[in-house]
Amino acid sequence: MAEVRDRNLPHQVQVHPQYRFDNTTGGGYGAKNYHSGPSTSQVLAVLTLLPIGGTLLALAGLTLAGTVIGLMLATPLFIIFSPVLVPAAITIAMAVTGFLSSGAFGLTGLSSLSYVLNRLRYATGTEQLDLDHAKRRVQDMAEYVGQKTKEVGQKIENKAHEGQVGRT
Repeated sequence: MAEVRDRNLPHQVQVHPQYRFDNTTGGGYGAKNYHSGPSTSQVLAVLTLLPIGGTLLALAGLTLAGTVIGLMLATPLFIIFSPVLVPAAITIAMAVTGFLSSGAFGLTGLSSLSYVLNRLRYATGTEQLDLDHAKRRVQDMAEYVGQKTKEVGQKIENKAHEGQVGRT
């Protein structure tokens, strides 16, 4: 009876990954770092970036203090001129929003048309013809530039010979 019960129970094998903590080749999980301290480049980076970071933090604090002081001084003027400033700010905000959305819509439209055109060219198989034509034009232009370079070099050589003949 005991044997039958053992056969009916599923035997599960559990596999646990083994990590070696003496692995010195990899820098991954479990790797020991045998360096006793930070490297020279790390020390130099800290020594360089610490004063820069401190200076920038001090400038940020001064800027914040100046902004708060300026806002405290300008608040009475904002309150006095608010009947003019609020509509002007709204108008400027709407104009800026209009320009930005117009540019965004135009850019979206152009990219959509470009996408559709590229898909049509791909579907009709004309992109290979365009590529071959462009390659031919580049080769023709390279030949033309090479020919012109030879001609200009020949002209310079002829002028140099004429100058030598005239001196002798």
